[in-house]
Amino acid sequence: MVLRDYTKEFKYNWQLAAPVMLGMLGHTFVSFVDNIMVGQLGTAELAAVSLGNSFMFIAMSLGIGFSTAITPLVAEADAERNFEEGKSAFKHGLFLCTALGIVLFLMVFFSKPLMYLMKQPDEVVKLAIPYLDLVAFSLIPLVSFQALKQFGDGLSMTRYPMYATLVANIVNVVLNYLLIFGKFGFPKMGIVGAAYGTLISRFVMVAFLWWMLKGHEKSKAYVSHIKIMVLDNRMLKKIVALGSPSAMQMFFEVAIFTAAIWLSGLLGKNAQAANQIALNLSSMTFMVAMGLSVASMIRVGNQKGLQQYLDLRRIAFSIFLMGTLFAIFFGLVFFAFHKELPKLYLDEKDLVNLVDNTEVLQIASKLLIAAAIFQISDSIQVVVLGALRGLQDVKIPTLITFISYWIIGFPISLYFGQENTMGSFGIWLGLLAGLTTAAILLYIRFNYLTKKLIDIKHGLS
Repeated sequence: MVLRDYTKEFKYNWQLAAPVMLGMLGHTFVSFVDNIMVGQLGTAELAAVSLGNSFMFIAMSLGIGFSTAITPLVAEADAERNFEEGKSAFKHGLFLCTALGIVLFLMVFFSKPLMYLMKQPDEVVKLAIPYLDLVAFSLIPLVSFQALKQFGDGLSMTRYPMYATLVANIVNVVLNYLLIFGKFGFPKMGIVGAAYGTLISRFVMVAFLWWMLKGHEKSKAYVSHIKIMVLDNRMLKKIVALGSPSAMQMFFEVAIFTAAIWLSGLLGKNAQAANQIALNLSSMTFMVAMGLSVASMIRVGNQKGLQQYLDLRRIAFSIFLMGTLFAIFFGLVFFAFHKELPKLYLDEKDLVNLVDNTEVLQIASKLLIAAAIFQISDSIQVVVLGALRGLQDVKIPTLITFISYWIIGFPISLYFGQENTMGSFGIWLGLLAGLTTAAILLYIRFNYLTKKLIDIKHGLS
């Protein structure tokens, strides 16, 4: 095959991926806005949001990862024109995701005492607990939204979740401004105001997406007249079998980044605040790769339903190539502006916090160099993972992600992330090692499976 065979798929890949990217960036933009606004209050407040969100990231990874089971099932049913199977996948997925959202909320809510056992700065913990109370409750609408989003993605209707996320962001920004700083007669609530903004905006997001799906001809029949409590054990088991490993895959990756937050906390509030800045910026670029991952899952799922394995492989490689090109671009941006980007988060003219702010900016600029390097491996691993989910291959990739992040990556972060070795940069060195290992092993797995499918089909014919 020549390069043209891959690049000719770029346009359709982009049409599918761009709305997902914007929608996912919308999720991250909520955090981005929170961080910038809270950063104006001080480094302790920024570290508190980081600590509170570290618990949220773990719970969100399980919820979002589990919900991805809905997309390939709906995409395959859509390709086969099997309406009943597609509606069943949506209904059972929505039921399971809502139930999971409630469970995750309770887990996070009752895990708050762990903050005192983690040797985090006391002033940070005191600020983080009331923030986490409210944000934890937002897990229920967030995971329910993910079920609706993944269903829309499965029908190749990727724009509607994007619109819902954009509306939610507008609501969040307005409420943050009013409640964090106490504008226009509203109470000045600090980081608790940011939590209220997040909570309310996520309920708005669910309601808006549901309204749009009910109004579209393609999705209307799926989301109408749902007997949510009439359940089929076969479909429940199918979604759990696909969703549970997918949840663990995302959990293993997100958990190592969460561990980086906690390890940074051992180095002090400034190291933790710097880690949050670098992590938030990296999350923004990661959502572009996530958009391509969803496009990969949809297109591979469709081709699997059609049993067109040669096209499946070619299309997947076209998306891998797009992901790599984006990653190179973002890596160059991070490297070129590693000293300037952290300044978005803190006020350099704040004389009261000048010493702390200066230290945070110095640490964050170094971490962005590490982030620039791992852009490629981070992009490749998540896009290939999406393709494997499209193939409904989830068990071996789960093992691969565990080995990559926790057998290889975490020990490196733990050893080199101590104050007497490399500090914060050492923590991110472990992240780089884990992501690179995952990218290589997941690619080998996809290459093996697709060649095997092609050989079996051509052998039979």
